[in-house]
Amino acid sequence: MRCLLALDQGTSSSRAIVFDPEGRTLAMAQQEFEQLFPQPGWVEHDPMALWRSQWQTVEQVMQRSGLQARDIAALGITNQRETTLVWDRRSGQPIYNAIVWQDRRTLDLCEQMRAQGLAQLVEQRTGLRIDAYFSATKLRWLLDHVPGAQARAEAGELAFGTVDSWLIWQLTQGGRHLTDVSNASRTMLWNIHQQQWDEELLAVLNIPALMLPEVLPSSADFGSVSARWLGHSVPIAGVAGDQQAALFGQACLQGGQVKNTYGTGCFMLMHTGGQALESRNGLITTRAAQAGQQPGFALEGSVFVGGAVVQWMRDQLQAFEHSADIEALASQVSDSQGVVLVPAFTGLGAPYWRAQAKGSIQGLTRGSSLAHIARAALESIALQSTALLQAMQRDLAAHPQWQVSELRVDGGACANNLLMQIQADLLGLPVVRPSNVETTALGAALLAGLQVGIYSEPGELKHRLGIERIFEPQRSRDWAQSLMHQWEKAVDRSG
Repeated sequence: MRCLLALDQGTSSSRAIVFDPEGRTLAMAQQEFEQLFPQPGWVEHDPMALWRSQWQTVEQVMQRSGLQARDIAALGITNQRETTLVWDRRSGQPIYNAIVWQDRRTLDLCEQMRAQGLAQLVEQRTGLRIDAYFSATKLRWLLDHVPGAQARAEAGELAFGTVDSWLIWQLTQGGRHLTDVSNASRTMLWNIHQQQWDEELLAVLNIPALMLPEVLPSSADFGSVSARWLGHSVPIAGVAGDQQAALFGQACLQGGQVKNTYGTGCFMLMHTGGQALESRNGLITTRAAQAGQQPGFALEGSVFVGGAVVQWMRDQLQAFEHSADIEALASQVSDSQGVVLVPAFTGLGAPYWRAQAKGSIQGLTRGSSLAHIARAALESIALQSTALLQAMQRDLAAHPQWQVSELRVDGGACANNLLMQIQADLLGLPVVRPSNVETTALGAALLAGLQVGIYSEPGELKHRLGIERIFEPQRSRDWAQSLMHQWEKAVDRSG
C-alpha cells in the first residue's frame, strides 16, 4: 500500500490519521494534553508533553491501521499556528514553555510598536496586523524574560520555531530545522512578497536571524522520520499551518473559493490566486499552502472564540454534559428572543481587532432561559463568521472576476446541524459540508502525496472530496440583516 500519514497537532489535542491514496480515512488516534494558564491572559503548553502526545497518537494509529512503516509513502504535518517555541540546538531542550497563539501577554509590546509607527511597515511586509496573536512579540518576550536567552540566541545556540518546526526537529532527531511558507507567514517576521525573513523587522525586534528555520514550499523534502521512531525511515513531504492545510484539503485552489473551519476558534480563508490582496476591511493577507513553484495567497479572518464558547458553557456554566448536547438545548427555542452572547473572552479578532473587548450576555429578560443563551452561543459563532465573509466580499468588490458562490466548512463544530443552518441563513449562501470533515489533516496528507508522486497535480484533489450535506438558506434577508445589526450593537457595547 502507498498510504499517507498526517500529524494534526492542535491547540487542545494531537491527532494522527492514516489515509489511503483516495483520501479515505483508514485509522485515527487522538490524545488531549494539558493547557497551562499561569496568569490571566497567558496560555502555555509544555513542549515535551505536546511532542509526547503527538508521537503516542502515531504509535496508536499505526497499531489500529495494521500497517507497517514501509506501507507509509510519506508523512504530512499540520499544526496550530503562531504558537512559539525556543529550544537549545545541542540538547534539544526547550528554554521555556510554548507560548500559545491565544496568549495575550505581549499586548503592551504591540501597543509600543504601533506607537512607534510600525503598523504600516508590518502590514506591507507581512500582510498582518500588529497583534499579540502572531509569533514575533512572543519570541521577543522569551528573549527578554529567559535569563541569558538573547546572548545564547546571538551565539547561534538557540532555535526558534512554530509547532511544525518543533515536530520536524523531533522526528528527525535534530537533523532538520525547517518550516513552510504558510507557517512562516504567521510569524510577523516573514516578507510574503520577497519570500524571505525580513531583515528590517528582525532588527526592529532585535531577533537574531541565526534562530530562524529555513523556509520551504508546503510540498517539499522536509527530511525523514528517523528510523528510531518507526523502525523504518518515512519521508516528511508536506507541511502547512492548520488553516492553510484545510483550505488545500477543501480544494479551494482558485480566487473566490472560501472555507471556514469551526474549531476552538473559527478561521475563514479565501483563496486569492497569485495576488496578495491588501484588505481594507480588517482582514489579513497570508500565504496559502504552496504545492508548486508559484506562490498562492489568501485573505484570512480569525475568530478567537468559536467552538470554545460551547466548551465554556459546558465547563463554566455546566449547562450540559457534552459539547454536542448544545444542539438539542438550543433547538428547544425557535430564536434567541433578543439575547446576544459576545464571546470576547480573549478580545475580538477580525474584522474588529478589539484586544480589550470583554465577553458579555446582553438582552436578557425575565423570560430568558438557558436554551435562549445556548442558541445565542451558537448564533455568536455564525455571526462572527458572517462578519468575516462580508468583509471579504467588500474586499472582492474591486475583483469582479471572483465571486463567492458557497461556503465550504470543516472542523468539529460543523457537525452541529443547527449551527450550519443558522450560518446558511445569515450568509444567504449554501453551506457545503464534506463527507470527510478531516480536511485539515487531509490537506497535509495531500501535500505530502504530491511531493512523493502519488498525485500529479493539485487539481486531482477535488475529485477526492465528497459532499455529505448542503445547507440552503431558509430565512429572509431581512431576518439576517436584523440579527447582524443586533450583533454589531452588542459588539460596540463590549468595549
